[in-house]
Formats: sequence, C-alpha cells, structure tokens
Amino acid sequence: MLFWLVLALAAFLAWRRFLRGYAPPAAPLARLAPREAAFLAAAAGATFPPGGAIARSAGEAGIVAYVDRWLGSLPARPRRLMRLLFAAMEHATLLFPAPGRGGRRRFSALSAEQRVAALEGWARSPLAPRRLVFASLRAILTMGYFGDPAVMRQLGLAPLAVDTPVCEADLLWPAVGRPASAIRWHRADLTPPSSGRPLDGDGPLHPAYAEDRR
Repeated sequence: MLFWLVLALAAFLAWRRFLRGYAPPAAPLARLAPREAAFLAAAAGATFPPGGAIARSAGEAGIVAYVDRWLGSLPARPRRLMRLLFAAMEHATLLFPAPGRGGRRRFSALSAEQRVAALEGWARSPLAPRRLVFASLRAILTMGYFGDPAVMRQLGLAPLAVDTPVCEADLLWPAVGRPASAIRWHRADLTPPSSGRPLDGDGPLHPAYAEDRR
C-alpha cells in the first residue's frame, strides 16, 4: 500500500512539475507545445531584453514564432533533439538551481533576474557539456532574433532589393535545398544580363525587409 501511495505522490509531483500551469501561447503555434513556448519566451526575454543594445526586444522580434516555423522545416531527429534541449534547460534547475528563493522552480517560472543568472551559470560552467548545451540554445535564439526584419534594419544588415536576371544556369539548377522539379524557369523566360552597375547602398530594401509605414 505504501508503495502505491509513494508512486501516486511521485506521479502527482511529476505532473505538477512538468505539465501543469503552462498558459496557452499568446499567438497560435503550429508545432511548439505551451511548455516549449513558455521556456523559449523566457529564455529569449533573458537573452534579448527590452532596452538592450538593440531596441527591439525578443518578444517584439517574434523569436518563439520563428522557432515554431523552423521546427516544421527540420527532419524528425533534429526536431526531437531541439525539443529535448528545451525540456532539459527548462527543468535543469532541479540540479543547477538559480540563485535566490525558489531557484529550483522550472526556468520559465523564475524571476527575470534569476533567468539571467541561470543562463550565465550555463555559459560559464566548468562542465563542457553544459556550455555546449547553452551554445546550442543561444544559436537558436540568435537565429530567431536576427530573422526579424526590424532587427536587421537597425543593424544596417537588411538586404537591398536586387533585380536579378534569369540566366542559363537558372534553367539547370533549382534553389538551394529544393528538388530539380522546383525549377520554374524555361528558355522563354531568359532576360538580358545585368548591366553590371553596382548597387546603391542607400537604395530600396528587399520587400521582405522594407519598413511598413502604414
């Protein structure tokens, strides 16, 4: 009887720790579970807070939505590894608590200061595997942050609008990562070559990065 009581208590505590209390994400997501979205929002907010060197915060940059879209383009194995990464760092406070009261709560339930301290603990850990895990998370968050057009504009890295001609090579090779069946050009689509005139550094931006002034 005691065994079953202990087992039931352990199951309840595990449910409370790993599943309970996650609010639905602010915007609908196709792939990320609420617990994954909560962790990513917390980690991104600690990494790119409001008032940082770049005015755009993590929430404004839409990092969670970026990762949600990116998951859909990944094969099954990398997708599983990313999800394991999120779960591991969300609950690693059981082994590596954040400083202060309640430091063993899951990462997304920590205070803003505790989240920053917890991430610094990963980044500066004497354990190489911990530093590697942190580097993986930082890479994911950074890609999401720099995937935001407003961030790229603030950094002066937004691509310019380029009028690209259709040449012979376009009839032979698809876009990177696409099958040959994705080639959409035919000989009738060939255009005159570029004039060779350098791009104007102050010229218009690519439409996907242009500022919406409406």
